[in-house]
Amino acid sequence: MIRHFMLALLTCASLFGAPILHAQIAAEPSPSSAKVFATTPATKADGTRWRLGYVESGDYGDYPLTLGEIADGLQNLGWLRYRGSRPDGLSGQALWQWLAANIDSDHLHFVPDAYWQPGNFDAEKREPMRAAIAARIKEKSDIDLMIAMGTWAGQDMRKLGPPLATVVGSTSDPIGAGISDSVQDSGLDQLHARIEPERYPRQLRLFREIVPFKTLGIVYEDSPEGRTYGAVAAVEEVSRKLDFKVVHCHARSSSVPIETAVDNALRCYKDLAEQHVDAVYVTTHRGVSSSSIGAIARVLAQAKIASFSMAGSKEVEQGILLSLAQADVSYVGLFHAETIARILNGAKPREISQVWIDPPKIALNLATARTIGFDPPVDILLAADEVYEARP
Repeated sequence: MIRHFMLALLTCASLFGAPILHAQIAAEPSPSSAKVFATTPATKADGTRWRLGYVESGDYGDYPLTLGEIADGLQNLGWLRYRGSRPDGLSGQALWQWLAANIDSDHLHFVPDAYWQPGNFDAEKREPMRAAIAARIKEKSDIDLMIAMGTWAGQDMRKLGPPLATVVGSTSDPIGAGISDSVQDSGLDQLHARIEPERYPRQLRLFREIVPFKTLGIVYEDSPEGRTYGAVAAVEEVSRKLDFKVVHCHARSSSVPIETAVDNALRCYKDLAEQHVDAVYVTTHRGVSSSSIGAIARVLAQAKIASFSMAGSKEVEQGILLSLAQADVSYVGLFHAETIARILNGAKPREISQVWIDPPKIALNLATARTIGFDPPVDILLAADEVYEARP
């Protein structure tokens, strides 16, 4: 069964070809669209530049990373030129300010003060932020398109209408979060969100094929958004179909300092290790970051527990056993950049396909496998596109 599964994955990968071509195909308008919209640079009808705004859910490393790649994609498409090299490691707000001050473009303007964030994942500040965005759009009319980064940001713009074209990025499950109505249709003319159908069930089925566990541990905040980040619905659905038990641990992540979120997540992974679950699905959580994933990987490896990262190979590199490696984030950025370009060339956001499908690539950490006593089948070794030796 494993051999057949792996061969199917490899066949899919060969069909998709180079990721850059894949990203372009995924951004094509949906078949239901009667028009094909260009991605070539264009100004507004009056010859002025399009004005962009930005809202993010909080301080989270993937948000500025994705924003930067969107800007890179727009540069590749000819919409802007950087003055010098784009700096790495900036916060979302700092990167937005850099883009506002350091691009040359006859077509785009990153409006410097058109940036919003509800504190650092502070739930009490979401409603005032939404009110501020709505007032700005109504009173000034100086924004043509919004980039919404993260689940909260996407939900907040959806709740506002949205009143103007909005492109949502870096969300775990736009449908489960109520941002988009379905894979094929966002449900609103002015809304577009990137969706990868069946991403989490596919990860879980692969994990179970490779490691035939009977109990699976997951960590998430017990809130609607936390359950979305943790793909809890997908975990529960797959558990029923494949007949394994799910062990839940709740770790608060929103409206608390980042240090508290990290402590909460690490406590939960220690609890799961003490309960001797067979495997753990490491989900998206504010307390799981590049600075904490190593500690989490060590806890699980020392307990001889197999682990699978929802986020991809960046966590496998730091000690998690397995994942489906994701395409380079630059291709995700190009997907969003092409979407923005099509909108500014006349497409309604709703007309453009939301579907993004990563080529299936396996990431494996051999050092972790040895630590937990897992001997990967030859099929897995042959199918692995990324193999790491870093100790957890």
